Amino acid sequence: MIEPKVIVEAREVTKRFPGVLALNKVSLRIVSGQVNALVGENGAGKSTLMNILSGVYTDYEGDVLVDGEVQHFQGVTDAQQKGIAIIHQELSNVPYMNIAENMFMGREPQTRFGLVDHQRMHREARQWLDRLHLSVDTHTLMTALRVGQQQLVEIAKALMLQARALIMDEPTSSLTDNETDILFALIEELKSQGVGIVYISHKMDEVWRLADFVTIMRDGQLVDERPLKATIPDGEPSGIITPDEIVQMMVGRERKEFFVKEEHPLGDTMLQVEHLTWKDVAHPGRNVLTDISLSVRSGEVLGLYGLMGAGRTELFEAIFGLHAKEVTGRIIIDGKEVVIRHPEEAVACGLALCPEDRKREGLVLGMTIEKNTTLPALVECLTQGLLDGKKERQHADNYRQRLGIKSTSVLQQAGQLSGGNQQKIVLGKWLMTRPKVLFLDEPTRGIDIHAKNEIYRLINQLASEGMAIIVVSSELPEIMALSDRIMTLREGCVGDTFERQHFDDRQILKASLPQ
Repeated sequence: MIEPKVIVEAREVTKRFPGVLALNKVSLRIVSGQVNALVGENGAGKSTLMNILSGVYTDYEGDVLVDGEVQHFQGVTDAQQKGIAIIHQELSNVPYMNIAENMFMGREPQTRFGLVDHQRMHREARQWLDRLHLSVDTHTLMTALRVGQQQLVEIAKALMLQARALIMDEPTSSLTDNETDILFALIEELKSQGVGIVYISHKMDEVWRLADFVTIMRDGQLVDERPLKATIPDGEPSGIITPDEIVQMMVGRERKEFFVKEEHPLGDTMLQVEHLTWKDVAHPGRNVLTDISLSVRSGEVLGLYGLMGAGRTELFEAIFGLHAKEVTGRIIIDGKEVVIRHPEEAVACGLALCPEDRKREGLVLGMTIEKNTTLPALVECLTQGLLDGKKERQHADNYRQRLGIKSTSVLQQAGQLSGGNQQKIVLGKWLMTRPKVLFLDEPTRGIDIHAKNEIYRLINQLASEGMAIIVVSSELPEIMALSDRIMTLREGCVGDTFERQHFDDRQILKASLPQ
């Protein structure tokens, strides 16, 4: 067994951005052969600290030590040369380059003639992907991969560096249960080889399964470092910590203050889908979706649950008109049959879709909160046919206040905010269209416990006001907490439907498994 020792250490690190103290004298350790679970709400400073340790940010106060020696990284390459690698939660690939090109970008192997050795590049990429059981051809463009597969490529890219200290920021946020189990087995293998890991997650079950000790942050400060199971070097802080203590330290409140669904009466059927089928043009004779029928009433939250690839996101896209030429079936909204050939027509019919990938599909990160919020409903901001800046700002600020978006003003860029606040902007922009039916695809992916509960309460409030809501989530406890009914999908077909009084996690999971 490898004797644990501190590989990387941050000592009283402080980081300031204009008008914001992001980190205030925070310390953290990466220990060989152990997992340090770093937890805290979005905006607590976790990613900022990791960006300092990995060389992304070079301007800060305090010290970063590797093997006990103070380092001054000039960039990511410096950190990598010292054995530090990071897997970012937000994907950083180039969509129209293939898998191997993304994995070797900036480190392309060369032939003896000084040309890129593509054969070697694809061969070595294949070897690393095999460790993660990702069987996709390495010549495949990144844009053709689903989000979970792109995440696995990011993980493989970091593993290629063979780092001694590996930072994982929400690595399972887009992975299936099977892919997550493969990753966890790999983490155990890396630990046995003496690799030290920082594992950032909002999922307490993952923390308990993987971590040897936990570091808790809140509001840019270190709250505590406590052991979970293994002895860490240089002595242990006081006592093993419990899940409730972690949550309370993260958010400063008791678990009993968290979301509890409120019951309210349901109205008339707002959306009805009958016999929807999407033909797979890439594979003649096969379907992406087959004979899907569903309905949702005013004030109702319908949960869609299924494994990755079951057709959940595809169902939203089909209803929303993204694949009109390949989709057949009937769509009835508020009692009237409609034909939707384009997302613009879907919005006009009273539908709204908050996509799974909020950064790529839900927001323009370089634009302000104001511009993002009003983008789909600029007609509301016109005066005599011209865009009225005062109206636009007023509408955006109304939604900022209503949704509790934490920002300096509506003029702050969306890309500067935490994941939870970005998700609220996406909700705000679609609420401005006054939808009858709201589609939410993984609305809490990659956001912290407190932000999740704020989103849950908002969903509950919108339903109580009469909106019909369909939610897709990969987290079974979440879908059970939010929904009035749950419909399972498997391999593009409807499984079983469960009423709230009959929710049973084992039965719901069983109904989602392929036959």
